[in-house]
Amino acid sequence: MGKENVLKYNEPWILQRADPYVYFHNDGWYYFTASLPSYDCISLRRGRTLDELPGAEEKIIWTKHESGPMSLHVWAPEIHYLFGKWYIYFSGGEKENIWKIRPYVLECSGDNPIKDEWIEKGKMQKADGDDFSFKSFSLDATVFKNRGRYYYVWAEKVGVGKQISNLYIAGMENGYKLKTVQVLLTTPDYEWERVGFWVNEGPSLLRHNGKLFLTYSASDTGASYCVGMLSADEDADLLDPENWKKERYPVLKTCKEKNIYGPGHNSFTVDEYGNDIMIYHARTEPAIEGNPLYNPNRHAMLMPVKWDACGRPVFNFEDEWKKTN
Repeated sequence: MGKENVLKYNEPWILQRADPYVYFHNDGWYYFTASLPSYDCISLRRGRTLDELPGAEEKIIWTKHESGPMSLHVWAPEIHYLFGKWYIYFSGGEKENIWKIRPYVLECSGDNPIKDEWIEKGKMQKADGDDFSFKSFSLDATVFKNRGRYYYVWAEKVGVGKQISNLYIAGMENGYKLKTVQVLLTTPDYEWERVGFWVNEGPSLLRHNGKLFLTYSASDTGASYCVGMLSADEDADLLDPENWKKERYPVLKTCKEKNIYGPGHNSFTVDEYGNDIMIYHARTEPAIEGNPLYNPNRHAMLMPVKWDACGRPVFNFEDEWKKTN
């Protein structure tokens, strides 16, 4: 018999931490980062278990510039270990042009990303011959490895007026440069992706029994914010959009009965017993005071991932869930 998972789910886990990202490394530590309400720096904390992360010391490892690129709206950092180094991928704007949001990269060559030095690698570099990537509002990059190759997935706006936020994928040459030109994965096709703004953003990958599941967030950041999903076989050509299937309806959305509003921008990890866990942010009140973008009350929450008979993930808000190995 395995040990029981006794984490509390679908309630605030770490307060006022939007766009939460948890990475479990082979050193036995869970690393946590997220957007801070001030949008002006990047922090890391770590714990031996998920239970330890809320009370863990938070270390500021990078602070925004005073002007120019990376001087405003520091959003959605993710920490990854690839190509033998630590990387943090995040987005930032400019004081002189606050919506000139672009993706940037930090690199750490040391063993301890909490204590060792981080250096700026600048804006994520597009592949040679790519005339389109990162030319417009670009954010929410994630990275995953499949069949020995690394992939970079991000959101970028196109069009005029309010613009449309699509998701793109490309192969990676190294930790800060793409190897292939961008491929469009998904655009906001459906009504639930078009509330307030036409948005696909916040991608995150989950793997199970030979299948890849790519969740993403849709619509504006209020109660209409929700999670959609794409899926593909892990043996497929992931740079061919025909190999990705898009779900017609959201896989996670507001649940008034549980006081969970606008769930989204999630990441995935496993708990110490090997159970798949979704980490997402949500609000606990239906009405938002002031500008939703600057309201700090998006809280990191945990949800167990269940699997149906077809091997597809199921996300829900049940009060109790325990699983033994």
